[in-house]
Amino acid sequence: MKIGIIGATGYGGAEIVRILRSHPYVDECILYSSSDEGVPYHQSYPHLFKLTDQILKPIEIERIAGEIDFLFMAAPPGVSSRLTPQLDSYDVPVIDLSGDLRIKNPDVYENWYKRDSAPRHVLEKAVYGLSELNREEIKTATYIANPGCFPTAVLLGLAPLIKNGLANESFIIVDAKTGVSGAGRKVSVGTHFSEVNDNFKIYKVNEHQHTPEIEQVLGSWDPACQPITFSTHLAPMTRGIMATIYTELKESMTVDRLQRVFSDFYKDSYFVRVRKSGEFPATKEVYGSNFCDIGVAVDERTNRVTIVAVIDNLMKGAAGQAVQNFNLMNGWSETAGLDFTPIYP
Repeated sequence: MKIGIIGATGYGGAEIVRILRSHPYVDECILYSSSDEGVPYHQSYPHLFKLTDQILKPIEIERIAGEIDFLFMAAPPGVSSRLTPQLDSYDVPVIDLSGDLRIKNPDVYENWYKRDSAPRHVLEKAVYGLSELNREEIKTATYIANPGCFPTAVLLGLAPLIKNGLANESFIIVDAKTGVSGAGRKVSVGTHFSEVNDNFKIYKVNEHQHTPEIEQVLGSWDPACQPITFSTHLAPMTRGIMATIYTELKESMTVDRLQRVFSDFYKDSYFVRVRKSGEFPATKEVYGSNFCDIGVAVDERTNRVTIVAVIDNLMKGAAGQAVQNFNLMNGWSETAGLDFTPIYP
């Protein structure tokens, strides 16, 4: 199978290239760029020298549609909303890693992303690619809206309680931390080494664009869900997300029962690892992998639950989940090309 990647020079695109080089069903990756066309790919990523001789090609939709079987859109927001409609007349499945196809209400998207939405008919075709929760829809989809990194960790952490009607829908607080690679490769003062090193800061307070995405999915699971409190922090590390989630139970529950709820919910999900009681994951333990590790605790004094979910933001939070969805869409094992261990230390 020939795979196209638009936005291959970004971190997410580079991770897709890394994964697909060893994918058993991929014959070739063809890389496209709007800024570096004609340039050897290894000039963007010298670690790929002698591993690939790809030359970055220009983004010409008709040509792309004629030379690939499948397309990953790993470009920043605003690109997919413009290009995906142009592919509508071609039989090319698309997985979009940006936020352009995730929000079903164009007005909500434009309010949070401050740019024009994709056309409604494209949004209606797009399936939200949270792999463990939407497997059957993903298998028959043409367009996949790959979830955001924060929403992936948060939603996987909350799903067992919300889907089972066990959590107070009006009390959900998320305190999330991310590594600097989540901001992408573009140079900025906020991600400069001397600004980030030895520092820890909150950002986009009550304004993060992943908020409506999380609320949209929670509302689809349980219409009674209320707006959440969602805070994001930048940590002095390259990769990783830790989402610490607080909610209140509708009924008293022991930690053993809570543990069973989570373990049973994910018993058939290879990439979600529920830790044993009293054990909580660290970001380093999923580094470079497609795993989401979850630890849970209940405070019997307050009847509140603490959920800790960790992922690698570039893998399960982006490229890894995109390839997992690619596998589902093609009827292959979810682990194809992804069954490698985390990097440690």
